[in-house]
Amino acid sequence: MASGNRVITFQGPRKMELQTFEYPKLITPKGKKAPHGVIMKLITTNICGSDQHIYHGRFGAPKGMVMGHEMTGEVIEVGSDVEFIKKGDICSVPFNVACGRCRNCKERHTEICQNVNDEYDCGAYGFNLGGWQGGQSDYLMVPYADFNLLAFPDASHAMEKIRDLTLLSDVLPTAFHGLMEAGAKVGSTVYIAGAGPVGRSAAACARLLGASCIIVGDTNKARLDLVKNNGCEIVDLSKKTPVADQIEAILGEREVDCGVDCVGLEAHGSGPEANEEHSEAVVNTLLEVVRAGGAIGVPGIYTHPDPGASTPLTKKGQLPIDLGKAWIKSPKLTAGQAPIMHYNRDLMMAILYDRMPYLGAMMNTEIISLEDAPQAYAAFSDGSPKKFVIDPHGSVKA
Repeated sequence: MASGNRVITFQGPRKMELQTFEYPKLITPKGKKAPHGVIMKLITTNICGSDQHIYHGRFGAPKGMVMGHEMTGEVIEVGSDVEFIKKGDICSVPFNVACGRCRNCKERHTEICQNVNDEYDCGAYGFNLGGWQGGQSDYLMVPYADFNLLAFPDASHAMEKIRDLTLLSDVLPTAFHGLMEAGAKVGSTVYIAGAGPVGRSAAACARLLGASCIIVGDTNKARLDLVKNNGCEIVDLSKKTPVADQIEAILGEREVDCGVDCVGLEAHGSGPEANEEHSEAVVNTLLEVVRAGGAIGVPGIYTHPDPGASTPLTKKGQLPIDLGKAWIKSPKLTAGQAPIMHYNRDLMMAILYDRMPYLGAMMNTEIISLEDAPQAYAAFSDGSPKKFVIDPHGSVKA
């Protein structure tokens, strides 16, 4: 057993630090024994766009909080009440912490578990949501392991596909959830707001679903080039041409069947306002460009409060949504975290059997060490088109 646990901690806006904590124990944040849990040696642990909201000081987090919620690892210690997960299993960890016993979990709404956070019906690693320690680390305690963990069928096969399988803990099912809530299906035309890792995952998932035309909007040229080179149409939000006009130039009509917000609260405007933050911009654009009777998925994070927002209203987490204009279209909009376990097994099978061969190119993954993580946060913040995946023990490179 290791004597310590290297972790990436939040020290304030735009400041991450590598520290060493105690090796984890089978104990909950409340100090209760967790015989239902396991200890994992992490193989990969990713930096997510949601981590960037914390990094920028937009999602409240205490100094010293351990970061990270996208983890894949090997089980090395098993609690006495764990029956089905075995030592040596390689598993994906859903970022939602869920008990598997409450009403919401039984209804497959693991993103709003009622028993893992005293303040909200929601628990997650590496957020200020129930005190669950983050997973940008060497080791991690996972509670309710039989329920939470997705064990890969074969360890060697999993390691061959680990660059894609590492996405199952959050970014890929989150993108898929956004598309499901938007009603995407074979033949759909889809507008995806944002070409970051979630947006690129959504583009890959839209291809898996058989969407006919996948349009991705962003201001970042490197990210737009990446999705364009992987078979997507693009909307350049830095241009003066309105979004609907750019969509019309692609489709011959100004509206799409469905839309997904893969940006969240740090959204910027378009055209003359492309360099200005407008937290409501993506939602209002989607209400404009999704057809009457269409639907919108909003897995992008919005929070209350939002201390770094640009206006007194948005600092309260309140957005000026143009619902009056859109109401006549009978829009459907579903927001919130994704219930990862609702989708992760199906997506795992798609990856294992090569039904998403374009995913790796779309994500543009770079494997880094824990020591490199603070610099990767800064590069991600500056608009890097890469997906940074931390390899704490050199498992992937080996």
